[in-house]
Amino acid sequence: MEATDILIEEHRIIERVLSALESQTRRLETGSAVRPGFFQDATAFFRNFTDGCHHRKEEEAFLMAMMDTGLSNQTGPLAIMLAEHERARAYNRAIEKAAHTLERGESAARDDLIRNALDYASLARQHIRRENEFLFPTADRLIPPLAQKALAAEFERFEHAETGSGIHQKYRRLSDAMEKEAANPGE
Repeated sequence: MEATDILIEEHRIIERVLSALESQTRRLETGSAVRPGFFQDATAFFRNFTDGCHHRKEEEAFLMAMMDTGLSNQTGPLAIMLAEHERARAYNRAIEKAAHTLERGESAARDDLIRNALDYASLARQHIRRENEFLFPTADRLIPPLAQKALAAEFERFEHAETGSGIHQKYRRLSDAMEKEAANPGE
């Protein structure tokens, strides 16, 4: 499996949670009941899986491999990738803050939660599309096959040594639960 295939597979998991987030946010927007902890689950997923696992692979390994091909991280697609990761982190912190405030009964946080959740989802979807359609195919052309294998092995080492064995299974289960909750509210 190519290194970029691993990242694309992780994007699919992230997209499932984005769909659940969008669904629950729209439900909240129309005044329907949403389990208060749903948004904490979402921010935990984005903090620990999207950022703590996926973005770390991109920033600590993939970025270096791309820079080895001559691309700069100061301009162009790599700089955009890094800037979007930072924006996503800020949105996630804002969602988490608003969700905690809303859970304490302060209804004024509802609008902040809705705005930041939808902005996060929009940014993440655009980001994933750019990576899948442009950055990763570019990487597949520029990174030599041997370096691709080394990068995929680095991802595996990182996943087990840095983030703990079983992180994918844990967050797949969470994404399954969130997806089910969004599809079957009130159950």
